[in-house]
Amino acid sequence: MKTLLHLQDLEKSFGHKMVLDHVGFELQSGEIIGLIGPSGAGKSTMIKTMLGMEKADSGIALVLDQTMPNRHILGDIGYMAQSDALYEALSGLENLEFFGQLKGLSKKDLSFEITHVYQVVDLTDHLNKAVSGYSGGMKRRLSLAIALLGNPHLLILDEPTVGIDPSLRKKIWKELMALRDNGVGILVATHVMDEAELTDKVGLLLGGKIIAFDTPSKLKESYGVSSIEEVFLKAEGEWN
Repeated sequence: MKTLLHLQDLEKSFGHKMVLDHVGFELQSGEIIGLIGPSGAGKSTMIKTMLGMEKADSGIALVLDQTMPNRHILGDIGYMAQSDALYEALSGLENLEFFGQLKGLSKKDLSFEITHVYQVVDLTDHLNKAVSGYSGGMKRRLSLAIALLGNPHLLILDEPTVGIDPSLRKKIWKELMALRDNGVGILVATHVMDEAELTDKVGLLLGGKIIAFDTPSKLKESYGVSSIEEVFLKAEGEWN
């Protein structure tokens, strides 16, 4: 197993508000880690800081053993932001081709991969439509398809299934688990508690701190409850 993400004592403030307070954990290859927490807990800021989009005030964030931003390893990372960064005037297919070329995929590999990823996210019937006509859920699905292009070693997904119906969500998680079994490391920030049950480890983020970090079963056991949602509510109650 290889360490794909290493965060240690990460701190970040905006003005007087501390958004990340000595955050640290590691993600290994072949592992899915879920980050859960309410809106404003610091999930997106943590992801942006580890990817070099925000500058940490202090601490260490290594992605594939490198400090970000580092364009040499961008092709090895699949990132899906909380807000969709898509070209609205282009079709779904043109977006996939554009981002696939950015990742350095050859034409042959790209066409094979596009066929696979749009089946995973169930967009086959909409590929030639302009993205401006897509619903919110369809845009999320396209963003996820783009993140999956290029067989990345590391996937960082920020609220990947918002606005996606339950049957498709199941299909997407099946794909994520298959990728994990092939050695991909996956970090998923979510507020969908039943998705946290599907991860190998869960980090509970509250007030910029990771207040608990373990396997779903151990967390449930240590808090004496039967679901991750109850773990979260109990942890939040104790923390407050």
